[in-house]
Amino acid sequence: MDCSTFILNFPPLLLGQLNLDFGKIAPNIPYILGGIQVTLLFTLLSALFGFALAIVLSFFKVSTFKPLRWFADIYTSIFRGTPLILQLALIYFATPQLTGYPITGLQAGVITFALNSAAYSSETIRGGILAVDKGQREAAQTLGVGYPMMMKDIILPQAFKNILPALVNDSIALLKDSALVSTVGALDVMRRSQVVAAEKFIYFEPLLLAGVIYYVLVMGLTLFARRFERRMRRSD
Repeated sequence: MDCSTFILNFPPLLLGQLNLDFGKIAPNIPYILGGIQVTLLFTLLSALFGFALAIVLSFFKVSTFKPLRWFADIYTSIFRGTPLILQLALIYFATPQLTGYPITGLQAGVITFALNSAAYSSETIRGGILAVDKGQREAAQTLGVGYPMMMKDIILPQAFKNILPALVNDSIALLKDSALVSTVGALDVMRRSQVVAAEKFIYFEPLLLAGVIYYVLVMGLTLFARRFERRMRRSD
């Protein structure tokens, strides 16, 4: 076999050597694709709750009332200083023990990721608030604009424009980290691919399919975010 023939036939040769058989998981592909709904629902709920909590924490961090700043700083240090999978396990296993009410893997995942995401996003939002020109606050106070209205109509809109790329990165990280909920039984893409792998006794094909699905989801979110960012900048 000459060099050009070898190069042309390298992918088939390689696949033959690896003994891959995607036909075995073909009937299970709809089952794995069904996990996309769970993954997106989990990501959306975690992002929404986490973002709302992050705004509250960022207000605490820029507050002049020291106990609020201390609370927000301690909160952030706890969720930054411990592994995410440990936080997930604590909430999933400890909640029934402490409250007597069991929760599903999806519920535990949403609670954990919202709390964790809020810790990181609050720092991003705090930086965006502090980056707004101080003169605008002084002008608003001079005109008699109240603090809530000033933050809602003047400071936050400008801050969000500056930190939008960072928030998009946080959302993408949230989407990828959502695979961790498979460890507590939530039937997301990762968990379903593991179920198929265990049933068929093959691992590369279903896990590769899960990887392709996550990649497509992340690329779709990235393209949507870029279009949204360009639209916001055109409105300046």
